Amino acid sequence: MLSDVSTTPDQITIPTDLLPDDGRFCCGPSKVRHAQVDAIVAARDTLLGTSHRKPPVKNLVGAVRSKLTDLFGLPDGWEIVLGNGGSTVFWDVATFGLVRERSRHAVFGEFSSKFAEACAAAPHLGEPSVARSDAGTHPTVTAEDGIDLYALTHNETSTGVAMDLRRPAGTTADTALVAVDATSAAGGLTWTPSEVDVYYFAPQKCFASDGGLWIAACSPAAVDRIGEIDASDRWRPASLDLQIALDNSTKNQTYNTPAVATLVMLDAQLDWMLDHGGLTWAAGRSAESAATLYGWAESRDWATPFVTDPAQRSNVVGTIDLDDTIDAGDVCSALRANGILDTDAYRKLGRNQLRVGMFPAIEPSDVEALTRSIDHVVDALAD
Repeated sequence: MLSDVSTTPDQITIPTDLLPDDGRFCCGPSKVRHAQVDAIVAARDTLLGTSHRKPPVKNLVGAVRSKLTDLFGLPDGWEIVLGNGGSTVFWDVATFGLVRERSRHAVFGEFSSKFAEACAAAPHLGEPSVARSDAGTHPTVTAEDGIDLYALTHNETSTGVAMDLRRPAGTTADTALVAVDATSAAGGLTWTPSEVDVYYFAPQKCFASDGGLWIAACSPAAVDRIGEIDASDRWRPASLDLQIALDNSTKNQTYNTPAVATLVMLDAQLDWMLDHGGLTWAAGRSAESAATLYGWAESRDWATPFVTDPAQRSNVVGTIDLDDTIDAGDVCSALRANGILDTDAYRKLGRNQLRVGMFPAIEPSDVEALTRSIDHVVDALAD
C-alpha cells in the first residue's frame, strides 16, 4: 500500500463537474428518494401517530401487499406476509414456521451463512446440509434426501454475487420448499415465482425505505406448510409465529405495531416502480448501472471486478478489487470528503476493494460520475 503520499485523502478536491448529483451509494440502508420523504410529510396528519388497527394504516398495509403482488407478478394463491424485525428475525421465524425437519443451504458469503447457522442452532431441527463456495462465487444446490426446505440467496450483499433462482432438479414444492433471502435483490433483480416458494426481504435496499420490517411472498405450498406446522405440537413464540403473521397480514395488519413511516416510504417506492414499468424497468436501471461499473473496472489496469464470472455478478451490489498499490480505504476517505458516501468494502470480507450500491433509486448517470470521481482520486493519490 502507498504510505508516503504528498496529498492526504481528505485534502483531495474532486471537480464539481465530475461529481454525481447524489453521492449515496450505500448497500443498505440505501438512498431514499426525495419523493419518499415528501410522502412522509404528506402522511403527517392522516397516518403518522394513528392506530395501526384503524382503516388508514390498514389500507396502507393492504396497498403495499397489493402493489408487491403486482410488481412480482405473483399468481393467484400467493400471500404477502409482513412482520417486524427485518430479515435477521425472519431466519428465526423460518426455523419455527417453515422448516419441517431439515434444510439445505447455499452459503457463499456473510449473510447466506446466517440462516444455516440459525437452523443448526435450533434444537427442534436436524443438522442442516450446506452447499458452500468461496466468496466471489455461488454454489449449485442439488437435491438431497431428507430435505424439506432449500435455502437460497438471490443476492449476497457482502460479496456482490447474484444467483439465478432455480428449484433443485428432481424436487417439487409438495415435498420441499424453496426459500430465498432477497433482502438486497427484491425490486432490483427479476425472478420467476414458479421456481420459488418463499421470497423474503426487508425494505431498506431496492425499496429505499427503512429497516425493521420483514416481508415474505409465500406460495400456496408455503401457506400449506405454515398451516401444517401450526397444527403440530411445535412451540413457537407468538412474535415469531408465521401463522399469526399470516392471519394478521390477510387482515392488512401486523401482529405488533409496525413503523408506519417505513410503510409510507415503501408504498411511495412501489408507486414509482409501477408507474415507470414495474420490475423490468427497475431491474433495467440497476443493470445499466452495473454495466457501467464493471465495464469501467475492466478498462483500468488497477481495478478488477471481484466476481470473475460475469454471469454471477450482481446488478445491485458491485464489488471492485483495487491493485495493492492503491489503498481502497484512502479512496473511500477522499470520496467521502467530497460527499460521495459509503463505498467501503464489506468489513468482514477483508479485501482491498470498493463496494457500490446500484439499487433502482440510484441514477445510472451517478454511477458513471462515481467512476470519473474515482479516477480523479486515484490520480491525485499517485501524485
